Amino acid sequence: MHLNRYMKSLTNSKYYPWVVVALLGGVALLNYMDRQMLSTMKDSMQVDIIDLQSATNFGRLMAIFLWVYGLMSPISGIIADNLSRKKLIVGSLLVWSSVTYLMGLATTYDQVFWLRALMGVSEALYLPAGLSLIADYHTGGSRSLAVGIHMTGLYLGQAIGGFGATLAAAYSWNTTFYWFGIIGIVYAFVLAVFLKDKKRAAPEEAKESTPKKPQANVLLSLKSLFTNPAFWVILLYFAIPSLPGWATKNWLPTLFAENLGLPMSQAGPIATITIAFSSFVGVVLGGILSDRWVRKNIKGRIYTGAIGLSLTIPSLLLLGFGSSIVEVVTAGVLFGIGFGMFDANNMPILCQFVSVRQRATAYGVMNMVGVFAGAMITSVLGSWSDDGNLGMGFALLAAVVAVAVVIQLYSLHPKTDNKE
Repeated sequence: MHLNRYMKSLTNSKYYPWVVVALLGGVALLNYMDRQMLSTMKDSMQVDIIDLQSATNFGRLMAIFLWVYGLMSPISGIIADNLSRKKLIVGSLLVWSSVTYLMGLATTYDQVFWLRALMGVSEALYLPAGLSLIADYHTGGSRSLAVGIHMTGLYLGQAIGGFGATLAAAYSWNTTFYWFGIIGIVYAFVLAVFLKDKKRAAPEEAKESTPKKPQANVLLSLKSLFTNPAFWVILLYFAIPSLPGWATKNWLPTLFAENLGLPMSQAGPIATITIAFSSFVGVVLGGILSDRWVRKNIKGRIYTGAIGLSLTIPSLLLLGFGSSIVEVVTAGVLFGIGFGMFDANNMPILCQFVSVRQRATAYGVMNMVGVFAGAMITSVLGSWSDDGNLGMGFALLAAVVAVAVVIQLYSLHPKTDNKE
């Protein structure tokens, strides 16, 4: 009785939209932390699971997650647009945390492989639903900041996941998976109590017409989305920066090591901390700037995203050709701030062109394209790295980003900040 009274008071509070951001920020942290852990614990796990000593086999574990995650993203978006987002978020967290726990019990390569695939399915269900819910709770001048704060959870989770090897060395890789899994399972129950879904208003035409079957609604929604020219521009604008985004995530430690002549044990932490800290600054700065600018100019969010992407252009050139630690770290900071500003405004820009009933689906499609672009550029830069041209590859990405900025500025002309 007391809990019900407290929950009613909490959810009716003017501060509850920010409670939602905090709750989902925790989910975002666990999402990226659990997926990142495996890459750092290879050395510990391969002692017990011999097949992991093969780089090819380990690459397959990374690839199966990306392919399943990418393919599931649009499906998860469709589900989120048609079912309870709260149940989807809680359920996905519970499943991937259980998978994390089960990873600690794995004794064969095949078990790890299929658990990794299942993690791809469950983790893909979160982001479209989570961002859609935040966007619905923050319809006024706080949307970009809210999304930006939520994105810091992703960066923080990625950084914490990087310490998996340290915990595995101190205890064991099994124990590390157990405890991170238990933390997520407990948090899923906390979320079930404190998170409240927000009802979405039906479009006017849907109110006036006779009810349609769910399959018909889904098909009509997809038709409406894919015949929206602005969505295709946003999709391209999102996909192009995904190339340097994933390149930085997967290859920056190697680039630091090669350009600075540092061992990976030093280059890795420098690269990770540089990007994580500067991205945090970028999403907060980009969120505040965008929310203020859009009150005076409806293209404020687009201009903020363009400024962020423009900052990454000189940083990619400097990352490619810099040879001193000052040059390379400065480039990393500049890239993190710029990409953070871009990241904080993706969903808010989408909300200007895509209706509330299609946002999770739209973001799911965008996420799929971004992941597949990341898989492609990771492979391409791997070949360039073998040939000693990794720095040149980073520098060439600057030209690709410049194209995205031009497309964004000249093709996107919003008429509202929140399309119904």
